[in-house]
Amino acid sequence: MESRFTLTDNEIGARFAKRFGTASLAVIQSPLEKVTQELVSLRVSQINGCGWCVDIHTKELAAAGEPAVRIHLVAAWREATVFTEAEQAALALAEEGTRIADAAPGVSDETWARVRKHYDDDRIAALVALVAQMNAANRLAVIVHQKGGAYEPGMFG
Repeated sequence: MESRFTLTDNEIGARFAKRFGTASLAVIQSPLEKVTQELVSLRVSQINGCGWCVDIHTKELAAAGEPAVRIHLVAAWREATVFTEAEQAALALAEEGTRIADAAPGVSDETWARVRKHYDDDRIAALVALVAQMNAANRLAVIVHQKGGAYEPGMFG
């Protein structure tokens, strides 16, 4: 499967990508811990089958010094002992916010209560924005068949 299209090689695509990247600064510059941002981004990308984004977020976690066992267990976080309660709440929100069509209520009240227990309003806003933006980023990359494997940590600053 070859890449279909390079969005940034097109004027409209490049303008969109620039604004999309600028919007992500709200999350990047938020008080939400960088490791939590990467764990959530990785889990959303795994669910959506986005090889490009899985590549990015596994490598960013490794570059940040995260142990391999935590990176490898993100896909099975419920059956792992290596994540904090706060990280588990964020991962539950990521899954339920990504699999909206799979469950009538979307994000359950139980998951929302877990998130509220561990995060303040600024971090919750960042989590919600991150889940939404990662889902959009995954869809962009999957639609054009953007391949994983070539990403270098820090590539996007």
